[in-house]
Amino acid sequence: MRDVLVVDDDFMVADIHRRFVDGVDGFRAAGVARTGTEALEQAAESRLDLILLDVYLPDMTGLEVLQRLRSRGDRVGVIMITAARELDTVSGALDGGAADYLIKPFEFDQFKAKLEAFAARDDALRSAAGVDQSLIDSLFGGAAPARGGETLPKGLGAETGGLVLDAVRSAGEVSAAECAELVGISRVSARRYLEHYLSAGALQLRLQYGAGRPERRYRESK
Repeated sequence: MRDVLVVDDDFMVADIHRRFVDGVDGFRAAGVARTGTEALEQAAESRLDLILLDVYLPDMTGLEVLQRLRSRGDRVGVIMITAARELDTVSGALDGGAADYLIKPFEFDQFKAKLEAFAARDDALRSAAGVDQSLIDSLFGGAAPARGGETLPKGLGAETGGLVLDAVRSAGEVSAAECAELVGISRVSARRYLEHYLSAGALQLRLQYGAGRPERRYRESK
């Protein structure tokens, strides 16, 4: 049984996540923390296997909590569970050694899949006497698959790519600048994703003419 600490300052959200944890075989909620300080204290006092860590906390960010855990040598598993979609936040979670990242709101099945994937990786690391390439690929994820099964170019991530496609779908049509604002990434990054999906056939282009150079606008392919 893996012990899980739920960290969220919203009482109702924390209770939902606690019940979600108890609904996944092999996991149990060991406690709830409302602040980063409480999370660090409980992690120091208890033998935890996993922390479900919100980014927005009243005393410090979840990324700061993650950094402090790692700086004191605590390798407890961490899954960021947050509404934060900014690329800098996602990058900070990866750099800090977070095992996964789940964007609110989500359904129980999505939550369950994240915990089961964590358990599978943890079991593989604990039980493997040696490694081969297939195990390494399963642990590191191999090349990042995009929607539709193709592999994204180097420097582009599947999760952010999904957010870009969702933004296009929700807005109906976007420019690179509009997409960047919706997703929370730079205009240059948004343009790279949009152009990739354009070349892959997932998006189509419309040139909007006005004063100066025509604006490139992207929409979902029919």
